[in-house]
Amino acid sequence: MKQKDIYSKEIMKYFLKPKNVGVMKNYDGLGKVGNPVCGDVLWLYIKVGVDKNGEKTIKDVKFQTLGCAVAIANSSVLTEMIKGKPLKQAMKLTQKDLIKKLGNVPPLKIHCSFLAMDALKEAINDYESKKK
Repeated sequence: MKQKDIYSKEIMKYFLKPKNVGVMKNYDGLGKVGNPVCGDVLWLYIKVGVDKNGEKTIKDVKFQTLGCAVAIANSSVLTEMIKGKPLKQAMKLTQKDLIKKLGNVPPLKIHCSFLAMDALKEAINDYESKKK
């Protein structure tokens, strides 16, 4: 197997040109998670608004990931999947949804999708805890 064949084209696309990277000021929710085994750390920032139907919606999202190519790709694809979506819909996403979108994820890198989903849940929980 050649080195370039280790990761799918989708993983490489999101790793080399990630979307929604950065720190968000005045965020509504922050999810900060890490994996002590591999050392990856992910900060996920969300800005929440209300859409025309009155639903709480993720209006903007940014991330910073210190980690491998797959961790960065998962973070990037997650932001694209949740941006503009109602919170309820975003919470229904699973790590399988991320893996499906990224294609052939090596078994040793599956944990990166759990990291992304944990960050999303933490960010939404952070937002909701501030509103109570």
